[in-house]
Amino acid sequence: MNNESWLTLLKKHRAIAVIRSSEKELARQMASAVAAGGFQFVEITWNTHKAAELIAELRSEFPTFSIGTGTLLNLKQLQQAIDCGAQFLFTPHTDVAMIKTAVDAGVPIVPGAFSPTEIMTAWQAGATCVKVFPISGLGGAAYLKSLQGPLGHIPLIPTGGVTVENAKVFIDAGAIAVGLAGDLFPKHLVANGDWRAIVQIARTLTEKLTTC
Repeated sequence: MNNESWLTLLKKHRAIAVIRSSEKELARQMASAVAAGGFQFVEITWNTHKAAELIAELRSEFPTFSIGTGTLLNLKQLQQAIDCGAQFLFTPHTDVAMIKTAVDAGVPIVPGAFSPTEIMTAWQAGATCVKVFPISGLGGAAYLKSLQGPLGHIPLIPTGGVTVENAKVFIDAGAIAVGLAGDLFPKHLVANGDWRAIVQIARTLTEKLTTC
């Protein structure tokens, strides 16, 4: 999937489920739950147990989905992620060399940025989108909205403070999509294996965002 088609699909579905777990099978169950709830984009963080294996397996299990990875910290990890078949790449920071490597490989990359300078640096290096992170420490949707005047041409994805309740607020403020982690997977539900409840949380969010 090229950048343009990936962006088109992202703008349609609006949300990425971010999954981090010390247990591979638990991460698989989390992915299956949000998939059942309507998510089409799943990010398995690179520090998840056996992330490379899981990404490859999920791609086979959900061939129509976009399965990517995040929390990539260096070029070695990024190349490993590309090699295992990750369909998109997130980093928590802006690293021009990592961006250019992903661009050369034809894999969408979304680097993290904090300031307008970092956002522009990432975009000019070839980023597909820019992750505004952590959005909770930047003023939330108000900060994102304030970026739209000078930087409205850059597709932004806020993470780190997005919840089921406020996700639509970020879309309304100009985000192309949002990334959610803990709010999709309440610890007590995961601990109890209450996947039906997590499916419903995911469904509630996807229904809310598909009307945007």
